[in-house]
Amino acid sequence: MSTILGIESTAHTFGVAIVKNGKVLSNCKDSYTTSKGGIIPIKAAEHHRRVEQKVYDAALNDSGVKEDKIDTVAFSQGPGLSPCLLEGIRFAKEISERLGKPLVPVNHCIAHLEIGRVTGATNPVMLYVSGANTQVIAYASNKFRVFGETLDIGTGNFIDNFARHAGIGFPGGPKMESFAKDGREYIELPYSVKGMDIALSGILTNLKQKIESKRFRIEDLSHSMQETVFAMLVEVAERALAHTGKKELLLGGGVACNKRLQEMCKIMCKERGAIFFCPENSLLTDNAAMIAFLGEIMFESGVSFSGKEAKELDIRPRQRTDDVTATWR
Repeated sequence: MSTILGIESTAHTFGVAIVKNGKVLSNCKDSYTTSKGGIIPIKAAEHHRRVEQKVYDAALNDSGVKEDKIDTVAFSQGPGLSPCLLEGIRFAKEISERLGKPLVPVNHCIAHLEIGRVTGATNPVMLYVSGANTQVIAYASNKFRVFGETLDIGTGNFIDNFARHAGIGFPGGPKMESFAKDGREYIELPYSVKGMDIALSGILTNLKQKIESKRFRIEDLSHSMQETVFAMLVEVAERALAHTGKKELLLGGGVACNKRLQEMCKIMCKERGAIFFCPENSLLTDNAAMIAFLGEIMFESGVSFSGKEAKELDIRPRQRTDDVTATWR
């Protein structure tokens, strides 16, 4: 039984969590937001440094765990925004050195998948839909294989960009989902599935042109955007299920909080006899619990770094899901 401290800092969220024996004892965070415009990496990093101690103290307090009971410190190594990742690894190293505990570097994308174990999913295809990442992933032969992905921008960033063009601040996803509920008319948009991959930049350009024309309600555009893009995601996820022969679909990432996306995935799974899994919202958005959760699994399998090795650990802003060998499986 290990007690793991997890630190998340890949983008707009700075989080700290405590996990013990696979149980989340605390999961605290503070997120960078704007009233208009998108995320500014340097500003987000400044935010992380400003709130780190407060979030850390809250995580310890909520968990009831004292510092000297922590066995290791897990942190998001990548992928993510470099300034934000640097704040996280700095803070992790400071705690590690002060407590004399080893470090466990965690891939953010794989953490989104592995936290799905709490739902009961055992061997799923994962539809991972977040800000910078959109991938269809499944485990095979010691690696998490990417069966399909975005060819240009992640779904979350696409939605935030659309929202920003409509004069809405960051993050834009929740507001766009709210608008979509009031949509009355479906407006045709480009549908861009290329084999197992999707492309979103052309749809984004089309949406921006429609906003600028002032001939369409934002509610109808939001509704049409969701119906089109989510149908694309569900199509490639279903094709991955058929290709791999797996019978479970796991939805993950911040965009997975969208109820319409969840509904469309449920319908597809029901039609093909698959089981749908989706963690609670607090484990879908960027969070430190998933970092600590996977950190414990890795630590128990023998993955950790101490001394000089720990000091030499660095961030990996562009690390891909399929770059990582899953030695813990």
